[in-house]
Amino acid sequence: MHNDSLFQQISDYCEKNKLLPSGSSVVVGLSGGPDSVFLLHFLKHYQQNNQLTLIAAHLNHEWRTAADADQQFCADLAQRFNISFHTKKISQLPVSIKHNGSKEENARNYRRFFLESVAQEYGATAIALGHHANDQQETFFIRLLRGTTLSGLTGMKPKKDFYIRPLLDVRKEEIVQFLDTHKITYCIDETNDSPTFLRNRIRNDVIPALKLCDSRFETQFSRTISMIQQTEQFLEQLTEKTFSQIAYQENGSWYLNTQKLKTYDEFLQHRIIVHWLVKEQIPFVLTEQFVDEIMRFFVTSEKKTHQIHHAWKIKFDNSTCAVIVKI
Repeated sequence: MHNDSLFQQISDYCEKNKLLPSGSSVVVGLSGGPDSVFLLHFLKHYQQNNQLTLIAAHLNHEWRTAADADQQFCADLAQRFNISFHTKKISQLPVSIKHNGSKEENARNYRRFFLESVAQEYGATAIALGHHANDQQETFFIRLLRGTTLSGLTGMKPKKDFYIRPLLDVRKEEIVQFLDTHKITYCIDETNDSPTFLRNRIRNDVIPALKLCDSRFETQFSRTISMIQQTEQFLEQLTEKTFSQIAYQENGSWYLNTQKLKTYDEFLQHRIIVHWLVKEQIPFVLTEQFVDEIMRFFVTSEKKTHQIHHAWKIKFDNSTCAVIVKI
């Protein structure tokens, strides 16, 4: 296994963000592409000096003629590393998995379902993904174009729920250079160059154009993302503190004092309502329009109840406090 300063950089990043505590059992999303192959090599290296169990998981999307060859490549790599390997074809997964019409989003939902089912089967403590610094840039511009919140612009986190992303500090060029230098083979997905997908157009057209505009783009981008993350962290702490002052929990439900809520800035009201809905584990997407609808109900409506879903409604238990109940 390779001893490289890049591995040390990633090890430091993992320790700083507490991604791989001793005794971790990690499912590695292995597509066969350069990013996931590099990630598996790093984790195998990291395993030498740390108590770590690895399980490689590959989902065959069945989109490309090379899909079966990619699956076999991943199986062979896992066998060479002497780690457990789990694979499925996308046609073997439940058809009920959420779709929204976007091929990219559908594929992401299938991957999440598959990886989480493997993690559950093996009792894993984390799922490792090969997202890197360039993916962070692409995700920022995708969300910016489609419209998002400040939280959405903070980008991917090193750790969120089960998922860990050890490579967010590493550039794609560094990954490919490492693999080529050490003569490590990987699969090439030709659809990464297809202009059909928005992410590819941003990767191949937008970001290179920005680098031509200013050679400092990557440094400035990282600095800006860091400032956005700090701002979002501060606002989240403010939201939690304010929520605790105007809400209380009773019989497992959170009651929100809407009279006190109205005394705050509209921007903070919006965040508090989202925080409230998340704490109540509302099982649907919290769009801006949806939250605005609830704010209008609190401010202008004289009704005592407001249906927000076929199975959920908001009701006032008295003149000031609202609670979310199942119908």
